[in-house]
Amino acid sequence: MNPCGGDLPGVLGDTMPFLCGGAWITVQATLGGMVLATALALAAGLAALSRRRAVRAVARVYLEFFRGTSVIVQMFWIFFALPVLTGYRVAPLFAGILALGLNLGAYGSEVVRGAVQAVPQAQREAAVALNLTPYQRMRYVILPQALVGMIPPLNNTYIELLKATSLVSAISVGDLIFESKALINTGSDRVTVMVLVMLFYLLLAAVITLCMRTLERRAARMVGRDVAAFRLRLKGGH
Repeated sequence: MNPCGGDLPGVLGDTMPFLCGGAWITVQATLGGMVLATALALAAGLAALSRRRAVRAVARVYLEFFRGTSVIVQMFWIFFALPVLTGYRVAPLFAGILALGLNLGAYGSEVVRGAVQAVPQAQREAAVALNLTPYQRMRYVILPQALVGMIPPLNNTYIELLKATSLVSAISVGDLIFESKALINTGSDRVTVMVLVMLFYLLLAAVITLCMRTLERRAARMVGRDVAAFRLRLKGGH
C-alpha cells in the first residue's frame, strides 16, 4: 500500500497525496538551503578569521545584515523587490532557497568560526613545525578537527532551516504548509491535517539528525577522537 498514492482509507487517502507532494517540495527547499548555507558558512566563517581587515569586514557585514533582518523579509525582497531592480524574476522555490541559505549561512558562519578557534594551539604549532603552508595547515590539520565540533551545532542550524521552509508558502511555493492550508480551505479535517504535517516535520528532522550523527562519528574516527568523550568535554566534563 502506497501511503502517498491515495490508498489509505477515509480522510488519510484524501489528504496524503497532497501532503506528500508538499513534503517533497519541503525536502527540496531544505536540501537546497542546506547546501547554500553550508558553503556560505564555511566561506564567511573562515573569512572572519582572515588576517586581512577588509576580508573580515565583508564577513562581518554579511553576518550582521542577514542575522539582523527577518528571513521572511529577505525572502520577500528577493522575490518581489529584486525583479523590480534587475528586471529578472527568479522562480519562487529558488527565491526561498536563496533566502534560507543566506540567512542560515550567517548563523552557521559563527559555528565555523568558533569550531576553528577551538582547535588546540598545540595542533597549530605542530603543523607549523612540520613546515606546512597556511593552506595545508587549514586543510589537513585544523578543519578536520574543527569539523567534529561543527557538526552538533550545525545539526541544530539545519533543523531550524527545515522549520523555516514553512515560510516559502508565503511566496506561493507548494510546500507542506501551502498544501495543508489548501486542504483545510477545501473542507478537510483541520486537526487531522495539522497532525500529519507535524509528523512529516518530525520525520524530516529525525532524518537530518540521524545523518548528522553518522557524519559526526565518521569525522571523529578520521581524527582519532571518541565522540562521547568529545561531547563530555564540550559540556565541561572530564
